[in-house]
Amino acid sequence: MKICSPLILLLLLATGCTPEAPVPARTILDDLGRLVMVEEAPQRLISLSPGTTEMLFAAGLGERIVGVTDADNYPPQVLELVRIQALPLNHESVVALSPDLVVASDQVNDPRDADALAAVGIPTYFVSVQSLPDLSRGIRALGHRFGTPDAADVYADSLERTVAELDARRLEFGDTLSTLFLIGDETLFAFGPESYVHDMIAIAGGRSLTENMDTEAPILSEEFVLAAQPEVILTAFESDAARLVELHPSWRGIPAIRNGRVHQIPADEVLRPGPRLVAGTRAMGEAIQQRSRQR
Repeated sequence: MKICSPLILLLLLATGCTPEAPVPARTILDDLGRLVMVEEAPQRLISLSPGTTEMLFAAGLGERIVGVTDADNYPPQVLELVRIQALPLNHESVVALSPDLVVASDQVNDPRDADALAAVGIPTYFVSVQSLPDLSRGIRALGHRFGTPDAADVYADSLERTVAELDARRLEFGDTLSTLFLIGDETLFAFGPESYVHDMIAIAGGRSLTENMDTEAPILSEEFVLAAQPEVILTAFESDAARLVELHPSWRGIPAIRNGRVHQIPADEVLRPGPRLVAGTRAMGEAIQQRSRQR
């Protein structure tokens, strides 16, 4: 998709994008394996997803961010930044901020938007978080590639220590409970293979019932849930066993419903692939291991 429109070119001129002395640049690989030509230490960053915003702050790059999406809400500093529509992307708003670099998420943003921005000289770096180890690796990569290695290492080390502590708690409790994570309760949206959510559930003491599905973003059937007989159901929305039975009467006898093991995890701590996934993992552990304590 190429949108190098006259409006964008006018915006470039209006924002002072005229020939200047060359800035030292280099070519790096992003998480999608794309070659990105970027300044040594880009000073004006735009983040195109809430998760990448949080990762940039974690890497010590927060003060360089000049624009975020209209869905961003954390950390509090983002409330003072310029908001950009990300879905679909408002390309003109991006160009108007004259960024040195745009940082995007492979789970949220379309690589074709990066092609459109590249046509007007704006590079885009994609971050991919498919597992919990990707989170600390991605924070380190941002810091080391864009000029804040020490801050990034400190934050990533802290995340890894916390994850190790949570994993030690799992080993102490010793249970592995079959766990179903639902994104929706009427339409049963769930996570398919190669998602960080399965890592979260495993470290919390569960076994994700959808980690081996063939579909990337599965919609589960009533029959799947009945056959799986989850011991714990986790949700990203306000729900409880009574509501699930109201919506799905045939579930009344499954262990999670029968034992009241339906727990809400704060949505932003699961659905936004950023540092708060570790807090989400902690919340999952408290929910899943509650069952262990009762045994």
